[in-house]
This record gives sequence, C-alpha cells and structure tokens, in this order.
Amino acid sequence: MEVIATAISEVRLVRPERHGDARGWFSEIWNRERFARAGLALDFVQDNLAHSAAAGTLRGLHFQRPPAAQSKLVRVLAGRIFDVAVDLRPGSPTYRRHVAVELAAEDGAWLLVPKGFAHGYLTLEPATLVLYKVDAPYDPAREGGIAFDDPELAIPWPLPPGGPILSAKDRALPRLAALDPPPFAGWGEVP
Repeated sequence: MEVIATAISEVRLVRPERHGDARGWFSEIWNRERFARAGLALDFVQDNLAHSAAAGTLRGLHFQRPPAAQSKLVRVLAGRIFDVAVDLRPGSPTYRRHVAVELAAEDGAWLLVPKGFAHGYLTLEPATLVLYKVDAPYDPAREGGIAFDDPELAIPWPLPPGGPILSAKDRALPRLAALDPPPFAGWGEVP
C-alpha cells in the first residue's frame, strides 16, 4: 500500500496494492492493521454508498461538527469523481485551502479526508458509485456544509455546461464567512 501526502499533509491519497493475472486483479482495500502501520489508525463505524445517475452531480461540501466530526476514507467503485477536501480548522496554516484530486474506479485509490475538513465531489461520469467509510456515525443535529461555489474557496470545479446537479439542501448551503462561530474553532492550532 502506498500512502501519498497531498498539498495539505493531513489529507492523504492511499493506493492499495493490486495483484493481477490473466483473470483480472485482486486488491485488499481495507485492512485495519495495515492502515495503522501506515500511520492511518482509524476506527471506522459506518460505510456509506452513494450512487449518482448523471455526470455533473455535485455532493457537498459537507462536514459534521464536533463532537460528531468524521474522518472519511473515500473510494470510487464505478465511474470517476473530482474529489475536494477543504480545511476548516481556523488555527491551521492551511485554513480555507483545499485539496482536489480525481478518483476513478480503475485506479482504486482512496482519499483520506480527516476530521476538521469539509468534503464534496463532482461526478465526472454517469452511473458513478462512491463508497466512503467514516469513523463517527451520521448525526443530523451536527451536520453542516458550505456552498460549493464560495468565491473565497476558489475551487476549480470542472463543471458541465449549465452547472452541476445539486440537491435542494446543497443549493442552500451558506458561504464559509457565514459560519459563526467556525465549525472547528480551536482545531489545527500550531503548538
């Protein structure tokens, strides 16, 4: 397994090893002990699966406030996505910065989005299926989000002509500046 730091070191790209032959390939995609040895000791409690029928479907940017904050391990099972993690920890040197990567089923990579980050993705192909493991259960009382097109974040979404397909809930998300107090105040301070 290869673990690759991104422009924000806490957000990691994880590439499980694949073993192939004439039949195809085999990959162990989750092994708690192997991930822990790689410095990713997480205790996942819930798996989520999202199917998006159309390319251009945008989900996010979502987070859960403490104490229900979640780390997510995101993988595409079918299709491709433009996946984004935004640092929401006010004391962090990368506060309000984002990491964007393309994940594809053929690649098999995971993106680790740690606690303190908002997460969202745009489907790049129809019939996209995304699996993500989380280390805290969903808590509707603690959910939050940020508008995907907040100019302060300047995320270069590869949007289709006519814009993305959004849920009514995601269409109504506020800009980051409207979140008062910030959802992760006190997180990410440099000692």
